[in-house]
Amino acid sequence: MSTHVAIVGAYGSAGSAVAGELADDPDVELTLIDDGDPGGGLCILRGCMPSKEVLSAAEHRFAARHDPRLRGDAHDVDLEAVVERKNGHTSDWAAHRRDSIAELADRENVEFIHDTARFVDDRVLEVDGRRLEPDYVVIATGSNVAIPPIPGIEDVPVQTSADVLDRTDFGDSGIALGLGYIGLELVPYLAEAADMDLTVVEALPDVLDEADAPFGEELLSYYREHFDVDVLIDAEGKHVEQSADGVRMTVDVGGETRTLEAEELFAFTGREPALDRLGIGNTSLSPGEGWVSDTMQAAGDDRVFVVGDVNGREPILHVAKEEGFTAAENVRRHRGGDPLEEYDNVHHHVIFSGLGVLPFARVGHSVESAEAADLEFVTATRAASSDGVFKTKNVGDGLARLVVGTDGTVLGYQGLHYHADVMAKTMQLAVEMELDVREIPDRAYHPTTPEIIDGLLSDAAAELE
Repeated sequence: MSTHVAIVGAYGSAGSAVAGELADDPDVELTLIDDGDPGGGLCILRGCMPSKEVLSAAEHRFAARHDPRLRGDAHDVDLEAVVERKNGHTSDWAAHRRDSIAELADRENVEFIHDTARFVDDRVLEVDGRRLEPDYVVIATGSNVAIPPIPGIEDVPVQTSADVLDRTDFGDSGIALGLGYIGLELVPYLAEAADMDLTVVEALPDVLDEADAPFGEELLSYYREHFDVDVLIDAEGKHVEQSADGVRMTVDVGGETRTLEAEELFAFTGREPALDRLGIGNTSLSPGEGWVSDTMQAAGDDRVFVVGDVNGREPILHVAKEEGFTAAENVRRHRGGDPLEEYDNVHHHVIFSGLGVLPFARVGHSVESAEAADLEFVTATRAASSDGVFKTKNVGDGLARLVVGTDGTVLGYQGLHYHADVMAKTMQLAVEMELDVREIPDRAYHPTTPEIIDGLLSDAAAELE
């Protein structure tokens, strides 16, 4: 007898990963459900792929504008051309994802339903006028934009990251709420491509809170100097209202009240699990902190698996896929009565800060996380300016750090410098393979930016001796 699995959110990265794994199982009857119009998943339609494309246009202008070897005025960014090309590429990528799901649906054991699914009881779904009672349900519905609950915000126009990606004209000034992942990428875009005068309101006391202190301090200084943005840290929005020229916001900054005025208001304050249309209240599931285990099972029903942004664990594309693979394997294991796998992720984040000229990457441990794990380690830190190749490329800002166990094992890498995003994969391999810092050969040929890694390795090895 076959096992029936329903995947709610099949177009997304997590849902499609589960679908691709289970479709090959002859003992699984698979129902794929998604109401996306057009379908394609958040990353493709509104996330990492289109955002990197628009950032690249601003990056070219920024690089030219800050290179003293060039003469003449910098080109303006043609926002209509940027959005048009982004839309064309996004449409192609989304069509590819839809086609892959359609190919799965052509199989005898797979059905696709293009509609909204809603729980009416534990593991009982209503969709397209039908009632489904699958053996397992996989929830992969992604996330929605989170708007901060500042009094008055519901009465003013608020632009989100999705809006920014589609806009071809902007006002002269703006207030941006949030300098996390989304803000770190889009604030420079608005400053450079749209030439906006921006004030950023960040509720946390630090920028890059996952990094060691020098990295956030360096990045904040870079934004203030190179993008001329006014960044208010540890700031709380108290009230916002419409004004004659746009919006007016009252902000508490360290006990001091400030009034900000601008033409537009942007919310870059993260995302929240998309559970609002699922009818979760009709089930025994209780979403909240820790409601999804390392096996991807939901507390309250061990036959419900929750993967991707919707579980609130770590809203990153590659994590969503890996969670999907884990869930698919655990459906099979649970069906067979075998022990389930736990998803153990090595920290691997990249932020395309500074328009990608000064990206941040962290793989594995920081000093803070290594101390919290009670590990014995040494560190090596280098400024990008200490390696001549960064100077020759006119990108001498930033720094990098290596965290190494006292036995020589590479535990973590942090980079805030040109090409740090490219080096993240190399350092991920070093961390996951538990390589000894003294045994990684010198392979960076001059003049290449990975020389900074060689310098870190040498410095760390010297620390061990």
